[in-house]
Parts: sequence; C-alpha cells; structure tokens
Amino acid sequence: MPTTEQLVETVTSLVEDAVTAPSMHNAQPWRFVHRAGTRSLALYGDPSRSLPAGDPDGRGLHLGCGAALFNLRVSAAEHGWDAATELLPDPRDPWHLADVVLQEPDPAEPGPAELYPALRQRHTSRFPFSDERIPQEIVDGLRGAALLEGCRLIVPGTWHSEAVLDLVRDAELFESADAALREEIASWTRTGKTGEGPATEGIPSYALGPRQYGVTAPARDFDAPRDLPGRAVAAFEERPQIALLGTLDDSPADWLRAGQAMERVLLQATLDGLSTSLMSQPLEWPELRSLTREPGSPTGFVHMVFRFGYGPRGVATPRRPVDEVLTVE
Repeated sequence: MPTTEQLVETVTSLVEDAVTAPSMHNAQPWRFVHRAGTRSLALYGDPSRSLPAGDPDGRGLHLGCGAALFNLRVSAAEHGWDAATELLPDPRDPWHLADVVLQEPDPAEPGPAELYPALRQRHTSRFPFSDERIPQEIVDGLRGAALLEGCRLIVPGTWHSEAVLDLVRDAELFESADAALREEIASWTRTGKTGEGPATEGIPSYALGPRQYGVTAPARDFDAPRDLPGRAVAAFEERPQIALLGTLDDSPADWLRAGQAMERVLLQATLDGLSTSLMSQPLEWPELRSLTREPGSPTGFVHMVFRFGYGPRGVATPRRPVDEVLTVE
C-alpha cells in the first residue's frame, strides 16, 4: 500500500498529465480534489472559467473536463493503476463531474497506457494540411477509439462534409455580429497587449497559425480584428478531411463521455501521425447545431467536428500550474 506522501506524488503526476487536455479557448475549466491518504480523486467543473457567451449551457466545459478525465485515465494506466470512474456522482452538485478511484489493474482488461506518449505530442494545429488522403485503416481505428468511449465518429460524405463546412462559415458570420461573443473570445487571446489575462491560459499569438487565404478550412481565427502585425497568410487544403463525434442523447453525462471520446480520438490520431484541430463553431449556435447531423443518422447529437490531415503539428499552449488546479485535503 503506498504511503500518503507517495499517493499525493502520484495524484500530482496524474493531474499534470490530465491538464494537457484541450478546452474551449484554453480556458482550462477543471478543478481536482484529492483526499490525502486515499486513492480517490474528484473532478469538478470550475464555474469561474465558464464562457457565458460562447458556451451558455456548459457543453464545452463538460467536453474539456471529459478530455482531462480521459488523460487522467491514460496517466493512471501508465503509472500502473486502473482509474475506476463514476460520472456525476452527486446529483445535488452539478459541478461535481466525476469521482475516480485508483485500483489494481485487471490484466484481462489493459488500460489505455499505449496512448501515453501522445499526451504531450497532441496540440491543436491551426496550420494548413496537405491534400493527402488519410488511409481507411487509420479512419477505422479512429472510429473504434470513439466506440470504446460509447460514442460514434461519423466521417461524412462529400455533400455532408460541404454542408458542415458551410455551417462553420455561417457560424463565423454569426460570431462577427455578436459583440459579447467577440469580446469574450478576445479576452482569451494573448497577443502581448497591456491588460490581457494571465499567460498561463488562453490562446497565445504564436499558436494562431496563419491567416487563411480563402475559407476552405475555417479554423477559428482568434485574431479576427487582424491587428497582429507580421502574421503570415496561407492557403489551406481544398478538401478538408473532417469527422463528427456524436451520441444518441444530449445530457451532461453524454457531454462528459463525448469529451473522453474526443480526447481518445485525438490521442490516437496523434500516434497515427495526423495533425488535428477542432471546429466547434456551428455547435455553439442552437440553430446551426442540429443541422450538422446527417439526416437519418442514429447519432442524435453532434458534440465536436474534427479536422484531420497531414501537416505541421500544432504548438504547445500554456497550462496553469498544478497547484492552481489540484487541492489536497
């Protein structure tokens, strides 16, 4: 049995790995609590880091926290533990998102330790990808990764893909007309100007990528006013390769499952040599979100749109220090 000090060291390592997860605008909306002397760890959403304009119902917050939860599971497996997880354990506290208990692993059910090398290799890429098509066996593997977390990954056909990309562009128009949303996005962008938030969160200017020449692969542009000097302009791929992650239902528990599936897919894609980015813009507008779903699909609700391809890997964005996100009681 590990000592209390050893357990605290292990939990600290797990949380350091967990917070490499992506989150909307890199808001990092998670908080972990460990009771000293136990093998338990609780995950909470942090309402002070919510996005009232872009994520009023908290779906994006749950996705980010679900991704951090999956990273914790990967790290636990790498450290020789099984992370037994219960979602939404306290109906009286909607911010209490999950409880995790570290258990001896079952040799018959190996954990996801094979994904561990990708934790610090995975970064969102806002750069152009080549038009090289992804082999079918890799796509099938990504589908399987989503299924392992109880979700479905849909690779749309030509017409559906074009329709989704049109919705992304529609969402950008909605965004440009919403002053509160533009202000919120700007508050999470770090360009070195006076008065910006802490450098340990948000999207730094070095991670913005080039401005897009044309709109074929509309990665979100955090420099919409175009006032960042010296930023390059580039043409993106003509036929973006996208996939949609969805679930049958649309509850907070489904959002947490989707967040875990999202991260599992991203880590697997990284190990497969793919660059990745996320396009959540049309999912942030109720009038557009339902239109992303293919008619007749058994996937009732889409939670994320992935963009996959071969091209420059993204760069690491900052993370808050572990003592800001982990409390040991």
